[in-house]
Amino acid sequence: MRNAALTLTSSIFIPPQNNNSSTNPKTPTNLPSSKPSLSSTVRYDLFNGHRDGHKFYADIASKLALAGRMDDFFMLAESVVASGVKPRKFVNSELVSCGIARMIREGGARGVVRVLSAAQELGFGLKELFGRDAVEALSIECCRMLRCGEVEDAVDLMETLAGFRFPVKELVEPSEVIKVCVNKGKPNAAIRHALIFPHAHILFCTIILEFGKKGDLASALTVFEASKENLSCPNMYIYRTIIDACGLCGDYLKSRSIYEELLAQNVTPNQYVFNSLMNVNAPDLSYTLQVYKHMKKIGVTADMTSFNILLKSCCLASRVDLAQVIYRELRILESRGALKLDVFTYSTIIKVFADARMWQMALQIKEDMLAAGVTLNTVTWSSLISACANAGLLEQALKLFDEMVQSNCEPNSQCCNILLHACVEARQYDRAFHLFYSLKGSALHENYRFNTVKNTDTSDSHDLHFAMRVPFTPSTSTYNILMKACGTDYLRAKALMDEMNKDGLSPNLTSWSILIDVCGGARNVKGAMQILKSMREAGIQPDVVAYTAAIKVCVRNKQLSSAFSLFSEMKIYQIQPNQVTYNTLLRARTRYGSIQEVQQCLAIYQDMRKAGYKSNDYYLEQLIEEWCEGIIIQDNNQNEGQQRDSCNRTKDLGGPQSLLLEKVAAHLQKSDAESLAVDLRGLTKVEARIVVLAVLRMIKESYIPGDPIKDDMSILLGVQEVGVGAATHKFNMKDAIIKLLQDELGLEVLLTGPRIPTREDVATRSGTLPTKLESPAPTRRPAVLLRLKVPKESLLHWLHRRFGAYNR
Repeated sequence: MRNAALTLTSSIFIPPQNNNSSTNPKTPTNLPSSKPSLSSTVRYDLFNGHRDGHKFYADIASKLALAGRMDDFFMLAESVVASGVKPRKFVNSELVSCGIARMIREGGARGVVRVLSAAQELGFGLKELFGRDAVEALSIECCRMLRCGEVEDAVDLMETLAGFRFPVKELVEPSEVIKVCVNKGKPNAAIRHALIFPHAHILFCTIILEFGKKGDLASALTVFEASKENLSCPNMYIYRTIIDACGLCGDYLKSRSIYEELLAQNVTPNQYVFNSLMNVNAPDLSYTLQVYKHMKKIGVTADMTSFNILLKSCCLASRVDLAQVIYRELRILESRGALKLDVFTYSTIIKVFADARMWQMALQIKEDMLAAGVTLNTVTWSSLISACANAGLLEQALKLFDEMVQSNCEPNSQCCNILLHACVEARQYDRAFHLFYSLKGSALHENYRFNTVKNTDTSDSHDLHFAMRVPFTPSTSTYNILMKACGTDYLRAKALMDEMNKDGLSPNLTSWSILIDVCGGARNVKGAMQILKSMREAGIQPDVVAYTAAIKVCVRNKQLSSAFSLFSEMKIYQIQPNQVTYNTLLRARTRYGSIQEVQQCLAIYQDMRKAGYKSNDYYLEQLIEEWCEGIIIQDNNQNEGQQRDSCNRTKDLGGPQSLLLEKVAAHLQKSDAESLAVDLRGLTKVEARIVVLAVLRMIKESYIPGDPIKDDMSILLGVQEVGVGAATHKFNMKDAIIKLLQDELGLEVLLTGPRIPTREDVATRSGTLPTKLESPAPTRRPAVLLRLKVPKESLLHWLHRRFGAYNR
């Protein structure tokens, strides 16, 4: 095949030997039939007698390349180069570059690899073939592959090109490739791409950080492990970055294990690794202090960032005392010239005092800043305003805002929101609206003056004069604060939502929840239910906060069926209730009427316990006890002397007693009254009374006149040990339950259980009186299970008596 191609090329392109010749050159017939080698015989055939023949073939080759026929180009080039012509004299670089560009545009970038292979074999340089047009076309193709999601193919191509020493960085910026790899979740492709470049360790850090920002810690760890395999020694910058990624993903425990791994290698982390570790673990003050102490122990110098992180940790832990100690130490170090406190340090300590409502201390730190020549920034001013706002000092907060504007520090939306929130908390709703529209107007006009007064008394007024334009842009949070200022004015709150939409903002779940609260204040239960429907119509799925707000509205307006219906709806939509939801429903009733109401609340109580929430059971126990005692009150409604004060009995409950509620729930959740076994083990005397009364009330309310009672009522009291001291055992619970059933309810009670033989019984059978009873295990005392039984006939008679009295 190669012989035929070479023959065809020679027969067409060999120039005439002289200008007078009228015959065409013949095709050489002496080429061997096998694959020919580029030999001197071929050179003779091509250039024998033609000093300028290589120019002719160079022009032909360039035209082939320009047409994108690179295979033909290299076939001819191979023959010409074999004849002794140097490649750089043979090739027109500009035309070849245009031809390669055409090939890439028509057939993709895969042909480039064949071109590079052939060029390398023939000795062509990259600059001789890949000019500006070819590189640009290849760059466009690589970008197209990345846009189409062909990440693996693009990285494969760039790896191959790098093997030919092609300048891959000129094609696509490494950051763009990394971005696509992160978005597609391709850590291995990102690793391979990073290894192309000599600064791979820097690219590894970028990749790890980008995966951390995305929340994909697994991929970040994959890149981290690859970096350790491809680098000769631990890189502190990479360790710092993976710790930061752990913080971004919320896995502080993993950051600790990475730190411990570094220590296990006898490697001393630098201060940047320590700072990242402390910053990630800042919510855990004890661990942060432990890391700081170890940092000092091994001789790593703490910088200003280290102390700022310690202050941040104190702020998160609400440790004002420790923050003050650190601040005093910093002031001492600053006086010695060891370091210089920055604006972040001052802002953090101010926030500590702001959260603790220590506004005077916060203002003192402001004076320290000014004395040190540190300029307050937006964050500092916001913290100061927040300190006064949290303390309820609205006028002082407005004064600080005025100072902020006068100092040419631009307030941000968060700062303005703090002021609005302070007005709402102070119940100065009109002032909040006036402030909002004044700020909104100042964003359009310079030197805008407004007066934030709540009345006409000039002594209470505070004028704010903007010497600069305040760049106030309301956010969704701003409108949410204003909606809280609407009180019970539903129309005004709805108008604010409409204004929010006009400003290009979308109401969030908080906005809808506030609107539901406004409906509740206006006693508009129907409107609150309609809002939930409107949320779904708007494509917003109500969350637990929205449902809880609606449930509160129903409970406040005594529409309990609607409240429990909303709770069931939450379960249908798989929305997990929170503790506020459960407590709202459990406290919805002040008394119970039917067994269905008790079962409903006990089911919610058990669901709350399974969800891991703790509750104060005292309130619920009182209601259940009152409901249970109702059966005695009904039995003895003609004898008020036998009615008991439930308040005195509840004193024996002694706080939260979840076991009582669990026992009551277990018995009341039975589908029928046929299984009449009552287990009182583990309960006190008062708790046992409540459980027995609850079961009896369930039997009463479930009984249908005319139906028989199939089983006796069995009451399990517990295990009684027999032996030394058994005679002095007190049967408090047994006596209390028997008294309840016999004296107060008129039921027949029988004591059941196996009988333990006495000394007299043994003597009667053996004829002698033993010194002690024989026992297979002398160290263990025999035990008997105490039970009480109420015969079914007695239960039936009691039920007939109650229904007969009720019918009369």
